[in-house]
Amino acid sequence: MKKVLVKAVHCYQRWISPALPPACRYYPTCSNYMIQAIEKHGPDKGLAMGTARILRCHPFCQPGYDLVPEHFSLRRNWAEPEKKEEEDSK
Repeated sequence: MKKVLVKAVHCYQRWISPALPPACRYYPTCSNYMIQAIEKHGPDKGLAMGTARILRCHPFCQPGYDLVPEHFSLRRNWAEPEKKEEEDSK
């Protein structure tokens, strides 16, 4: 199931996304977030996290970093990568 979902996202990235204007307000992009979430948390939780991320991605949201969290959560991960790396090195 995991491979099927990741393949579907890859197909979207290759065939559909190039035809659309860039619109994702987060880093990583919503499709990359979906792949990372599926790989890290499995197909069920990853799909839920990716769907929640897509629903959060709209013109009225605050853009920025939203990395896949280590623990399952449908909320935005507000940690900046630089800050997270500094905390990890302590």
